[in-house]
Amino acid sequence: MEAEAPDLPVEVIRYILSFLSTSDRKEASLVSRAWYAASLDRSLQKNILYNLQATCASLESISGLGRRQSPCLALSNLDGSTVSKMVIQSVALHLAPHLEKLSLRDSNITETSFMALIPSCRNLRGLDIGGCNSLFMPGTLLSKEESKARVEEALADLRELDLSNLRYLSDSTFNRLAGCTPGLQTLSLAGCHITIEFDPYRGTQARNSTAVLSLNNILHFVSRQAAMLKGLDFSRTGITNEAMRSLVQVAGLRLEGLVLQHCKDFTDDAVCAICAWQPGLATLDLTGCTELTGKSVEAVASSLRCLERLSLGKVRRITDRSLRGLAAIPTLRALDLSECYQISGGELVKGLASPWATVGLASLNLSCCTMVNDSCVFSMARILGESLRELDLTSCIYITDISVHDIANYLRSLTALRLGWCKEITDWGLLGMSAPSDNCRPSRKQGDNEPKFSRTFGNMGFFAPPKYLDDKPRIVTVSDMAASKEKGTSLSALTCLKELSLTACTKLTDTSITKEIRFEELKTLSLSMVRNITDESIASIAMHCRSLERLFLSHCSQLTDHGMIAAMRYMKRLTHLDISCCDKITDQALEVLSQECKWLKSLDVSMCSGLTIAGIKRIQLLHPTLTSIQARYLGGADLSLTL
Repeated sequence: MEAEAPDLPVEVIRYILSFLSTSDRKEASLVSRAWYAASLDRSLQKNILYNLQATCASLESISGLGRRQSPCLALSNLDGSTVSKMVIQSVALHLAPHLEKLSLRDSNITETSFMALIPSCRNLRGLDIGGCNSLFMPGTLLSKEESKARVEEALADLRELDLSNLRYLSDSTFNRLAGCTPGLQTLSLAGCHITIEFDPYRGTQARNSTAVLSLNNILHFVSRQAAMLKGLDFSRTGITNEAMRSLVQVAGLRLEGLVLQHCKDFTDDAVCAICAWQPGLATLDLTGCTELTGKSVEAVASSLRCLERLSLGKVRRITDRSLRGLAAIPTLRALDLSECYQISGGELVKGLASPWATVGLASLNLSCCTMVNDSCVFSMARILGESLRELDLTSCIYITDISVHDIANYLRSLTALRLGWCKEITDWGLLGMSAPSDNCRPSRKQGDNEPKFSRTFGNMGFFAPPKYLDDKPRIVTVSDMAASKEKGTSLSALTCLKELSLTACTKLTDTSITKEIRFEELKTLSLSMVRNITDESIASIAMHCRSLERLFLSHCSQLTDHGMIAAMRYMKRLTHLDISCCDKITDQALEVLSQECKWLKSLDVSMCSGLTIAGIKRIQLLHPTLTSIQARYLGGADLSLTL
């Protein structure tokens, strides 16, 4: 009999686990006690956020998390009840000494509970109390010197503070809390009502109003903290050009991140001031600032030479012409142009292809840019090549099979690809093949309302996408595939893919799904509203995508219990499942789901006429980790049910 291999040292096991994703480590920890003990190492817990609700069931988990020395925790459903107080006490005893990040967002925590928890958190680096209006409503938070001294001692090393969406935040409470955080680097006041034009103090030095949060008081804090502050978030506030100019001109302020989402009173003048006074910005988020134009983009391109992330989503007045200069920013890695309807990508491509371009984008979001076509995708794919990791082309309605071939051929390093609502994509695109010319429409002349593709595609070996006479998918047969000559690369070439969205790509069928959706590392897949797929597709996906955690199959009406039961036996890591509007699925499938998918947390079975309320309640009882069940209009009844 062969001698058993000696146990590996804990240090070696820990080193091995450090290369695995969170879900992989979870599975590996079940190998043996030694592997389980190694998985609890603090260094492996840093990026894991544990979400706990203020319930009796959570009390059993808290002591276990204490042994893990978990550094990140989110508490929800806190209020003044006895159960909430017990949870707070248990967290303070077992978890608080190890916590580095704590979120109490949108809870109804009271001042008493807050003071029972925070002084015990001596190692906090990040605190999120956004939306905790019950904590600030009385206006007495930290009003006692003893309480303030205890909190100040605990938050001495705090770096990030989130005070967003607070209706009752005033100068008085803000000053008390800010005075306890001498090392603060990032502050969020998103969604807070800030008095901009009106000065409640009429030029005096008093800044202790219990009724308003004033811009003058915030400027005073920024001036005092300028040497430390690195990031500010004023999203969804009424901040004006003059207010922003005063803010960025504060002496000694050197920001690295600035978030200004949906600031409706913001114009190009404010962006020019930001670029002139804060040239060291690495992150700038201007999403939804609808008054901005191309002038802002040009100012960013010419001044912010250290910029890494730029978000211009929903800034619909910018045009192609202003984007060309962005290619000259050498550090730019992420660009969001979603819902910029005048963008076709042509000028951006010219900038990226120019000799002076140094940018290597890792993330590009062109979602809902309806002017983007195959020509743009082809050029970008060739230029960006191995650098691009995430590409979002959702609702780019002129995207066809040609683009899919280009993506598969040139963007081999993609980890996330979103092609939802690109309805011209067919099986041939995913398979990397050219469609036979028979049974297809004759080519038409390009009209004003049709996409204008480059004529050079013919010389490069590309082909036009098939156009079906009845606008329905043509089922690809074995003889079709044998007769077709491969002229592109199939989707399966994207071996690094972890997220794929083909939502509402209605011309796809089992033929391409079963042969191309075979990604070992795929964690998120959306095939919602791909109505032609059957049980064959879901069974194939389950067998070849064993790492799946999130699966969306809404409105896939041909799926039945047979396919779902066959698939569930392989989807051991599934945490989120959406099978809403799948009428052929019954309680029998849910029974197997509760037995096979032990990690399931979220389930959506809305408008599934084959399911019953009794079946839903049963799976909730059998599945303790299942915390969210959406069952709206179940069984055809006008019923909204969230368990």
